[in-house]
Amino acid sequence: MRVKIFFLFLLFIFSNIYSQEEKKIDDKEIKKQKILKDPLTPSKAAFYSAVVPGLGQIYTKRYWTIPFIYGGLTVSAYYFIYQTNEMNSYRSAYKQRIRGDFSDKYTRKILFNDQLIEGMDFHKNYRDLSILWFVGIYLLNVLDANVGAHLLQFNVESKLSIKPILDRSDLITQPIVGVNINFKL
Repeated sequence: MRVKIFFLFLLFIFSNIYSQEEKKIDDKEIKKQKILKDPLTPSKAAFYSAVVPGLGQIYTKRYWTIPFIYGGLTVSAYYFIYQTNEMNSYRSAYKQRIRGDFSDKYTRKILFNDQLIEGMDFHKNYRDLSILWFVGIYLLNVLDANVGAHLLQFNVESKLSIKPILDRSDLITQPIVGVNINFKL
């Protein structure tokens, strides 16, 4: 009799242990839900992107935009350096010619000093334009992080659907084009 009670007691204890097991909650899912519900997510993402370009996109898990950001910043920085070097080359050749030394690298290509000044101004304008491109891409990076974080919080449900329609009628030879809008309550 005692053996039966002991086995029933053990069975009862072990069955309760297994029935009280909690579900494991994924930490990534909790972090994602916290980001989605936090009203400061857009401002945090914009701040992170302002500090380090692309960090706001990493914060909102929109990794695919980062190569475009760094690609644009790199190209504009490259053209800034290139146009600055060319402008300085024209400037040094002009200064040499004013001193009376005509042994620069443009001696056979450019005959007049006015053409050297035009070349220098040309490269200066494109250098300034590359600065504007750099600043524009940087600001677009911050704006993209902010808007992307706002769109994460946007409630997307399938209650509203819009479909294009292309229909043929027996009475008219031309097809009928339209838009079908459905809203489910």
